[in-house]
Amino acid sequence: MKKLLSILFLAFMASTASMAQQDVCSVVRTIMNEAKGLVNKGKNADALALLRAAQAQPELRSCADYGLLSEEIQRIETNQYLVIPVNDSISITMIKVEGGTFMMGATEEQGDDAKEDESPVHQVTLSDYYIAQEQVTVELWDALMTPKPEMRKYSSLAVMIYWDECNTFIRKLNQLTGRKFRLLTEAEWEYAARGGKKSKGHKIAPSPNELGIYGMSNFIADYCSDKYGKYSGTAQTNPQGYTGSSNQRVTRGDAPNRNRVSARNGISMNSSNSWTGFRLAM
Repeated sequence: MKKLLSILFLAFMASTASMAQQDVCSVVRTIMNEAKGLVNKGKNADALALLRAAQAQPELRSCADYGLLSEEIQRIETNQYLVIPVNDSISITMIKVEGGTFMMGATEEQGDDAKEDESPVHQVTLSDYYIAQEQVTVELWDALMTPKPEMRKYSSLAVMIYWDECNTFIRKLNQLTGRKFRLLTEAEWEYAARGGKKSKGHKIAPSPNELGIYGMSNFIADYCSDKYGKYSGTAQTNPQGYTGSSNQRVTRGDAPNRNRVSARNGISMNSSNSWTGFRLAM
């Protein structure tokens, strides 16, 4: 496998000599995606071989995303990925998020786009947790639930689902794997989207972001466990969200201007749509 990857990589690089910077960056992102696929299959050694081969190519250093290669190598080497098999062909890759303290809400980089429900900005402290590298896919959904043909009309991600259905899926997944999967809290979502302790202050999360998480701002929202309501301005530790009465649940990371790292939305528990899915936490 390593020899094959090296041959493919060198052939791939042979065409990059005259590439524009944006094209070189597309090569870096392609390599990152290939490495992600190898990690998902438990082939960490092959992923490291590919990433290190890429690092050794001077042509790639002009890309602003070149540093992602070394960050990905570090994540693999320090066992920050936890790959959990669901069946013979499907697994879930979880990323360890080191807890910390951050300012949640409409911080300065959000500018005039910030909405009223993103205030007041408040201090939040979180413990360590795991977050799924990617959102739940239709393939993973179908492995545990009755397939919904309407899902495939819109995306490869599991959409057109109710909040309660997400929790039914999670209960089945926990029974199958013996794990304790759950939905993210809103605070966990924002901290991870911001890049945790490695945050570079992005207004919109890149994909992958500083933690190696994909699709935090990809226009498909994530359901969170919290009720949707007003923020408290007080400092909090591992908050569980609004404590008042509400039939709405928080969603994060969806449509333009709501895909910013602090942007919020609420959806009725009795509603579903083509732009809301979910992401797993542990």
